[in-house]
Amino acid sequence: MFARAVRPEPDRIEVQIGSRARFSGTLECDASIRIDGAVEQGEIRTPANVILAESALVQCDIFAQVVSIRGKFKGVIQADRVELLDGSQVSGILNVNSFYMAENVVMRAAVNIRADAAADVKLPPPPTHAQIPVNPARSLPPPEAEERPQPPTTTEPNPFTLRKLT
Repeated sequence: MFARAVRPEPDRIEVQIGSRARFSGTLECDASIRIDGAVEQGEIRTPANVILAESALVQCDIFAQVVSIRGKFKGVIQADRVELLDGSQVSGILNVNSFYMAENVVMRAAVNIRADAAADVKLPPPPTHAQIPVNPARSLPPPEAEERPQPPTTTEPNPFTLRKLT
């Protein structure tokens, strides 16, 4: 009865929380979301995008494809891409694949940039030789047997010696 025949485009905004609205709870939809007002607690889930406008005050967890922030955000974001735009203030944890941050951003957050889960990073095997080979001809003498260089002895007068003028 309420099923959609066609899924909306990710950049088409179908849900908007206005600048004079306050929201608490869980918001789930399959379209992009724009927030101009306040989200006081809870979470936002969408396979599309979330946009936090300049007037947004959001304190919740967000799970989305792309999250673009111009307002204030506090919480955890799980997204493919996060964009911290000019004037945004962000605190919390950002788990992303791609990250952009403009110059005038206040950020007090941990950013975890992760690779594709299918691309496991393999460490190289340990070396077969456990010891580092040392060339005995080039080895250094022990510190106590080390000879200290002596200043050169010459019979020529030192040109920098001060002489008393008479």
